Amino acid sequence: QVQLQESGGGLVQAGGSLRLSCAASGRTFSTYTGWFRQYPGKAREFVAAISWSDERTYYADSVKGRFTISSDNAKNTVTLQMNSLKPENTAVYYCGTLPRPIASFGELSESIWWGGWGQGTQVTVSS
Repeated sequence: QVQLQESGGGLVQAGGSLRLSCAASGRTFSTYTGWFRQYPGKAREFVAAISWSDERTYYADSVKGRFTISSDNAKNTVTLQMNSLKPENTAVYYCGTLPRPIASFGELSESIWWGGWGQGTQVTVSS
């Protein structure tokens, strides 16, 4: 069973950048690896995902053009580069896997289909 470990969170001023990493141990990453975030008292929200077979990427509308997800097969690592950060991006960011092909973007962005969550990493953006 794959185990995921997030790193790279921290405190940054608005307009700044952070780079999150998700490292896998055990089995290799499954069909998709992605990032979700969670605000206090809210459900986990889709941020970005990448397909390991063709490196196709998927983004929530709110992060398009500012966040970039990428994968490194040799290191079994997925990275989320976050630029032009805003205070509303403050959340705990989680890495997860989805082990099967998806039928639609809507399905991909639903956290119920994902698993193997890491412990999360806090991102705080100050205004």
